[in-house]
Amino acid sequence: MGIILIVVVFGVLGYLVSNKLKSKFKKYSQTSLKANLSGKEIAELMLADNNIHNVQVNCVDGQLSDHYNPMNKTVNLSPDVYYGRNAAATAVAAHECGHAVQHAQSYAWLKLRSALVPIQNVSGKILNFVLIASLFGGIALLGLPYEAVGVVVVGAFSMLTLFSLVTLPVEFDASNRALAWVKERNIVTPDEYGMSKDALKWAAMTYVVAALASLATLAYYFFIFFGGRD
Repeated sequence: MGIILIVVVFGVLGYLVSNKLKSKFKKYSQTSLKANLSGKEIAELMLADNNIHNVQVNCVDGQLSDHYNPMNKTVNLSPDVYYGRNAAATAVAAHECGHAVQHAQSYAWLKLRSALVPIQNVSGKILNFVLIASLFGGIALLGLPYEAVGVVVVGAFSMLTLFSLVTLPVEFDASNRALAWVKERNIVTPDEYGMSKDALKWAAMTYVVAALASLATLAYYFFIFFGGRD
């Protein structure tokens, strides 16, 4: 029942935050940017100002599907951001370029998160295997001790939680870089700056909720396997 409660609580919280982000983005997308620059133009200008000339700005399908890909050095913007000329599009485009700047400057937290990606993937596969094996009695058939299963589950989930926590400074730093640049470059008016800052705040909240959910789940598994035992 404990894990169900965690899933329900953070599922509802994540849903509310996601809806708030979408409503903020929609609201701030209705106000045209005084500088009349599209998200694509914002991204290209920020990259150029940071002497980054080997990163391509692309348009990708989806809503709020924006991301920076360090593997092929591309800033990928959703159509609303790529073509948008408003505070919301400015915030998202500059934020993704913030990641490109982090990559170019070898930002320590970004390097750590990148190093954790393969470990996170393996940990996820291990947890999936344990879950499926548990449903079909596989662990009992393998004869694994209860404590050994606990070490595997808690260890694997610790890696997932670590990845979620390391993601936080990466995302907050990218937003700080974006906001500092648009302000210094006079890309936005004071009102537009407030809109951009608010939009990025709610985007960051989605990562905060994910990290808290991961911490709560890790604590639950630790208690189940090791809590209250002599």
